[in-house]
Amino acid sequence: MMKSPNSALYLLSCLTVLLLLPVPSLSADPDQLQDFCVADLNASISINGFPCKPASKISANDFFFDLSKEGVTNTSNLNFSITPANVLTFPAVNTLGIAMNRVDYGPGGLNPPHSHPRATESGVIIKGRVLVGFVTTQNVYYSKVLKPGEIFVIPRGLVHFQKNVGKGKALAYTSFNSHLPGSVILATTLFGSQPSMPNEVLTQAFRVEDSVINTIKSKFSS
Repeated sequence: MMKSPNSALYLLSCLTVLLLLPVPSLSADPDQLQDFCVADLNASISINGFPCKPASKISANDFFFDLSKEGVTNTSNLNFSITPANVLTFPAVNTLGIAMNRVDYGPGGLNPPHSHPRATESGVIIKGRVLVGFVTTQNVYYSKVLKPGEIFVIPRGLVHFQKNVGKGKALAYTSFNSHLPGSVILATTLFGSQPSMPNEVLTQAFRVEDSVINTIKSKFSS
C-alpha cells in the first residue's frame, strides 16, 4: 500500500521538528572545547567564563587547591564559614562546570537560607550533625539531620540551608555543577541591597509595619 503525499509530508515535518529540538545537557555550564582553560582573572573581557591563560604561563600548581584549612566561624552571629573553590579562587575550573566549597560550622552555626541560580548542589558531611533543608517551588519543605558519611543534594535554584545541630563543630564539603554557581542569600538580598528595596514593597510582602522593616534593615546596613 502506497503512502499518500500528505502522510509523507507529515512524517517529514515531524522529523524536522525533532532535529530542531534542543539536545538536553546535564551540565550547568557550557561544555569546554579544549582540555582545559585556566582562567585569566585579570582579563578585561569575560563572556560566560574567563579567557584562558596562555599555555606558557600555566604550571602544575594551577590544577591543585587546598581545602584542608579550617575556616574562622566566629566572625558573625551565623557562626559559620565558607571556603570556596570556584573559578574566582581556583581558576583551573574555568569552563569545566564544577566547583566546591568547604563549609565549617561552629556550635549552632547556620548557613542561612539561600539559593544557587546556576547550579545543583551536593554535599557530604565530614564531622558533626547537620540539619539540611530546602523548599520546593510548590512550597514543600524537606529536611533531615545528617551525620558523617551521609550526603545530600539540593536541586538548582531552590532555597535551602544547613545548620549545625550537634554539640561541637561540624564540617561539610559541597560541590556544584557550575564553575561559578552564585549565591542569593535571602535576608541580605531583601534587607541589605544597595540601593535599598522600597519599604512599601517589603511591608506589603511580609504584612508588617514600616518600623519592623526598618529595624531589620538596620541589622544589614554596612
